[in-house]
Amino acid sequence: MNDERLPSIGFVGLGNMGAPMCRRLVSAGYTVTAFDIDQAALAEIVSAGAVAAKSAVDCASRAEVFLTSLPRPDHVQSVMAGPDGALGALQAGSVWVDLTTNRIELVAKLAATAPNGVAVVDSPVTGAVDGARNGKLTLFVGGDGEVVARVTPVLAHLGLVIHCGGLGTGNVVKLVTNQLWFIAAASIGEGFAVGLANGVELGTLWHAIKESVGDSFVVRHDAPSIFAGHYDPSFSLGLCMKDLGLIGELGENVGASLPMTAAATATFGLACERYGADAAELHVARRIEDDAGLSMRLDGDWTPPWEQ
Repeated sequence: MNDERLPSIGFVGLGNMGAPMCRRLVSAGYTVTAFDIDQAALAEIVSAGAVAAKSAVDCASRAEVFLTSLPRPDHVQSVMAGPDGALGALQAGSVWVDLTTNRIELVAKLAATAPNGVAVVDSPVTGAVDGARNGKLTLFVGGDGEVVARVTPVLAHLGLVIHCGGLGTGNVVKLVTNQLWFIAAASIGEGFAVGLANGVELGTLWHAIKESVGDSFVVRHDAPSIFAGHYDPSFSLGLCMKDLGLIGELGENVGASLPMTAAATATFGLACERYGADAAELHVARRIEDDAGLSMRLDGDWTPPWEQ
């Protein structure tokens, strides 16, 4: 990678998170070659200034820094692995940065098959769609320190970069943050229900929670999606269950029971069974509304996070 000029960027995966991240890199002045199987998503990012690749392999072959932002580990496996995968198309001196919330064993396995001279780091992100749009994500990066230093100027356009340790540690930290998020998200509807069922007005309850020890990112960022009744479709219950499964795998190394995590997994599982894997993530609260016969609608100008 030539330090005197901006490296060429390849970007595969233009979904809810990938598209705004890719757009930010285009806006920052990088030459970005992009690919997605969704031709409409690809056309939109091309209209913003990216160059369309014919395939993920074609995209990788042109990139000095190659980023993937895909929904699940099996998607990463499909795109990157094997003799016809994108990993094999990367040139010596390039770096693959996987932004996917991934299985650490898969990241390590793929890294072991990288061509000579190709470095790999994992860099899952947090901060929701509005964070991706506004460059306010937090990126949890795992990999060799020198390689992380090389790609940090690129990743810094997306948000705060935290080097977590060796390869795979980025995903461990991301999954821990999601573990705590899921526990909070599973409980927010319960708190609202207890207050409503016992005579407290929802707006008053929300205000009091924000000004107390009950405050959290979920209370401030996610509760308005419950109030609006759309439950934040930018992240699905199916993806919640995917991440909870990965968290469960990491939890097997602890050697102690994790009852809060188990309860959150069961709670999201109930919502997923009832409303389907494609339903918005905060249907975990709607399940309580429906069972209790309560409404958590609250009048207000609840601009969806992905429009902020």
